[in-house]
Amino acid sequence: MKRKFITLNSTCVPISIENIDTDQIIPARFLKATTREGFGKNLFCDWRYDKQGNAIADFPLNDPKYAGEILVGGKNFGCGSSREHAAWALQDYGFKVVVSSYFADIFKNNALNNFVLPVLVSDEFLKELFDSIHDNPKTVVTIDLKQQTITNNSTGKAEHFDINKYKKECLLNGFDDIDYLLNNKSAIEAWEIRSIADRNLPNQYFNQL
Repeated sequence: MKRKFITLNSTCVPISIENIDTDQIIPARFLKATTREGFGKNLFCDWRYDKQGNAIADFPLNDPKYAGEILVGGKNFGCGSSREHAAWALQDYGFKVVVSSYFADIFKNNALNNFVLPVLVSDEFLKELFDSIHDNPKTVVTIDLKQQTITNNSTGKAEHFDINKYKKECLLNGFDDIDYLLNNKSAIEAWEIRSIADRNLPNQYFNQL
């Protein structure tokens, strides 16, 4: 069981590049591992390091003025291949939320399955958020999952975001798919008993004739 996600207050790491695809998030050469651990060190590897393996100072993940559990990305985040490893890398690095004005559908589902919340905002809100973070890297953003709101605390501006009802319940309770089923075991068993009884009704009725 993962930690419950209810409300998050955090500073942000801004990557104001559009069309960030999954090969940029985690390059294909790192996909050989079969477990989810360790991908964070290679998150955005080709942007974080030069060919000699030295950190590129002005890339946001290497810039000490930026930190936090929220990644703010440009429009069309997570496009490209469907590799789940992109979500693994973000989660392993420590990001709990990714904010963008557009997500690729497969990436969005992979993120939710790995306890990374994709928050879809308008282009206007995203621009203002980038401006706030660049002006003040200590800008705090509040994510309220119950209310489905994101608030830029520097300006007070807030927006509502959508999320699948089932995935929302899983995040609020810290459930993966198996945890969810186990938590509803009694209700599932009761439904099975009722279903079997309903299927047997015609035979019981005709046996009485």
